[in-house]
Amino acid sequence: MDLLEITDWKSATAKNRLSVLSRPGISRSEDLDYQIKEIINNVRFAGDEALKEMTLKYDDVSLSDFKMTLDEIDQAIKQTPQSIKKAIKIAIANVTKFHKHKMETSVESIEVVPGVLCGEITKPIHSVGLYVPSGNNPLASTAIMLGVPSLLAKCPQRILCSPPNQEGLVDRNIVTAASACGISDIYKIGGAQAIAAMAYGTKTIPKVDKIFGPGSTWVTIAKSLVASNHNSVSIDMPAGPTEVMVISDGSIDPSFVAFDLLSQAEHGPDSQVILICTNRDFAEKVKFQVHEILDDLNTKEIALQSLKNSRVILVDHLDNAFEIANSYAPEHLIVALPDARQYLDSITNAGSIFLGYWSPESAGDYCSGTNHVLPTYGYAKSISGISVSSFTKSISVQELTRSGLARLSSTIIELARAEGLEAHARAVEVRLEN
Repeated sequence: MDLLEITDWKSATAKNRLSVLSRPGISRSEDLDYQIKEIINNVRFAGDEALKEMTLKYDDVSLSDFKMTLDEIDQAIKQTPQSIKKAIKIAIANVTKFHKHKMETSVESIEVVPGVLCGEITKPIHSVGLYVPSGNNPLASTAIMLGVPSLLAKCPQRILCSPPNQEGLVDRNIVTAASACGISDIYKIGGAQAIAAMAYGTKTIPKVDKIFGPGSTWVTIAKSLVASNHNSVSIDMPAGPTEVMVISDGSIDPSFVAFDLLSQAEHGPDSQVILICTNRDFAEKVKFQVHEILDDLNTKEIALQSLKNSRVILVDHLDNAFEIANSYAPEHLIVALPDARQYLDSITNAGSIFLGYWSPESAGDYCSGTNHVLPTYGYAKSISGISVSSFTKSISVQELTRSGLARLSSTIIELARAEGLEAHARAVEVRLEN
């Protein structure tokens, strides 16, 4: 099987180029939308009873209560190996350090004109729901990536939902990571039904103001649907399958790049990985390494499916590589070049950037300090990854003295009447008449 088909960018037609950079389609059909809407409506109107039926149907687990008890949480933490606890502790420390440094301070007030004081205050979102995928790969790291910034933002209410395992419990590593981030409200519920429960609330699960976290196509569609239902709930970002793009001039060890590509390919069959390089011999070496490594991967079958969506692009100059990268806007961009930092100004669209030979994408996934909940599917052109600010909202503040209002009065009145809004104008005039 020929994996990672090589395309010469210079000789490719516009149609070929478009095809090479096309992402795997998110499997969304009218029938799927209908099924997910049914799940949402069932949870909305039947609450916990609907959740019990769906947990039995989709997870093959019968539950009478969805909330993890303190005893269940304690047992999960005790059963988590010390090596994993140590790794979780280090990851939390690094993510906390980075996000604390990145936190925005309140904007000081500024006197725009004499007597007109404007500023901005930052407040935490009151109630947030964190979704952590489980299934074949329980993502304890996602509990950290959502738990740390929501803790730093001081959100008063934080709940976490994750699918139950066959024992009817949330994965112990996820519980340990969540607990280490100060989260005690952990619910054994997954899929679109978990999103619906957090969006509308049930007797057991509280309604939240904003929902965070990656997930399956069902979860992704459910998030978009509840956010459009005029229910005062928002979501972190639209998301698609995970992806990585690597730019190289052939000076890096080809096995490094092969593992970088496979580390994303193994996430799921609809992941996409792309290598852009200036050296055909290097491209062939990477392809060879990918084939060699695949045989030893326990995720081989998943990676094989993903690699059908994946590409190698040959370019004449690195300038072409960065033009392609900015057009594609990858979730992860690895700049595998010597003195890689010098190319930062050339990058305008990426979810997260990894510079040089020693910065694998997996470092960002777990413990370098940055966040791994990132925009995919080209949304990096306009959306940022998760940070503390994702869990807060900014409120503008203005305070005018009488003289300050007088200075602005003619401008306000003129514009208000130009727009036909008489009460706006009179609200100023009545204050200045006496």
